[in-house]
Amino acid sequence: MAQQEGAKKREVWSGRSVFIMAAIGSAVGLGNIWRFPYIAYENGGGAFLIPYLVALLTAGLPLLFVDYAIGHKFRGSPPLAFRRLARRAEFLGWWQVLVCFVIGVYYAVIIAWAARYTFFSLSEAWGDDAEGFFLESFLQVDGDSSFGMSFVPGVAWPLLAVWILTLGVLALGVQRGIGNANRFFVPLLVILFGALVVRALTLEGATVGLDAFFTPNWSALTDTSVWIAAYAQIFFSLSVAFGIMITYSSYLKRKTNLTGSGLVVGFSNSSFEVLAGIGVFSALGFMAQAQGVAVDEVVAGGIGLAFIAFPTIVSEMPGGPIFGVLFFGSLVFAGFTSLISIIQVAVSAFEDKTGLGRVPAVLTIGGVSAIVSLLLFPTTTGLNTLDVVDRFANQFGIVGVAFVALIVVAWMLRRLPDLRDHLNSVSSFKVGKGWLLFTGGVTPIVLGYMLFSEIRDRLAEGYGGLPDDLVVVFGWGVQAAVIVAAVALSFVPWRKSIDLSYDLSDDLPATTGTSGTTDPDPVTVPSGGTK
Repeated sequence: MAQQEGAKKREVWSGRSVFIMAAIGSAVGLGNIWRFPYIAYENGGGAFLIPYLVALLTAGLPLLFVDYAIGHKFRGSPPLAFRRLARRAEFLGWWQVLVCFVIGVYYAVIIAWAARYTFFSLSEAWGDDAEGFFLESFLQVDGDSSFGMSFVPGVAWPLLAVWILTLGVLALGVQRGIGNANRFFVPLLVILFGALVVRALTLEGATVGLDAFFTPNWSALTDTSVWIAAYAQIFFSLSVAFGIMITYSSYLKRKTNLTGSGLVVGFSNSSFEVLAGIGVFSALGFMAQAQGVAVDEVVAGGIGLAFIAFPTIVSEMPGGPIFGVLFFGSLVFAGFTSLISIIQVAVSAFEDKTGLGRVPAVLTIGGVSAIVSLLLFPTTTGLNTLDVVDRFANQFGIVGVAFVALIVVAWMLRRLPDLRDHLNSVSSFKVGKGWLLFTGGVTPIVLGYMLFSEIRDRLAEGYGGLPDDLVVVFGWGVQAAVIVAAVALSFVPWRKSIDLSYDLSDDLPATTGTSGTTDPDPVTVPSGGTK
């Protein structure tokens, strides 16, 4: 009864649309804009959309439903939710929390870069050498690729501003802070990026870029690496399996259409990725035609696309400064909504474990995140450090915890049927044997293949030609420390006032129908299709 009272006091979204907006804000991040277009282009162009859609339906949405079910059923942050699922599973929640902590400390840095470039665009500050400006003038990259602590003020000050704004939003709480921020920033992001796409489509050479992006290479469908790339893209872009969706769904009202919300979030995220591909490749087509080269000579992925290729496009196109403001402004808003969700995972876990109030928890966890971020990354070796931490956090941290969590939940604890029943008790779209097959069979196999292939390759090849000490400390070392700390934190006692056996399903009507659903803010998914 003590926890039932506590559950009633837990913060909640004012309505399902606010949750959906926050979930979309988390899912639509930097990777949607600069990762998907390049991945699609490199893996079959238009043909890539087939494995991409298959991956969405067989892994992305099923995993999203797993997170929703755990968070909503057990009403807690990842450690608390997993602890209520099974005592021995608590370390999985802490593993997810610490992965989010690691990602948050460097993710804020890229937002700070994009914020500076929004203003650089107005004067085209990079001149005729976008690459030299980014690496030498802006980041002041040291030729010595080993770790160093030489300070770069031009990165540190905007980074500090990003952290102050992020912690301010988090301190306001789930609804007043996170909910209201996403209700403002997500539509603004869509408007900004929509304007960018419209402008890009009017450029001379845009059709050349779109041809390169959409022309299908059907032979790619017989390549297993293309299918793995599709699963990896869906997996990373939906914010599944590292605590965010567990945390966000824990703030939903008791009777909420979970699977309907998941369908809206999943397809909204994928639609934005395709929109990003159209905008990015229209601009790359213009750049290729202006320089008299093929599209494959100007296309780039990741940071190179955002901070080198696009500034070059801005310099060459009519009205370039406005285009630059739209592009980098979109990166800022997409990154900011994702950063809020990442740090919220750690804040929520700290609140649950210690019983601290909202503001002290934000200042403690957010403050530590900001300090680590400001110490490591606004330096002359910050780019290399960020590159290593990012690669290992994504390929080993997120994939590793997702793989282990599914094995534990599906095979060791055999709790997937319970989670299915909870989803079906409150949702309009029912899940059945197919969902059990994908979450308990197909997805763990794909994740296991991805994980062990990456381990094999990194052990054999190192990473990116970077020094072994940098890779060992910030790659292998950080991920090993995360796992050790996760196990250690699972032995720390919980505050006495919390009921570790609480299960929301006990308070819900014993029905698999949707009658009685009282969500006051419904979002309709058309029958026979999705949004």
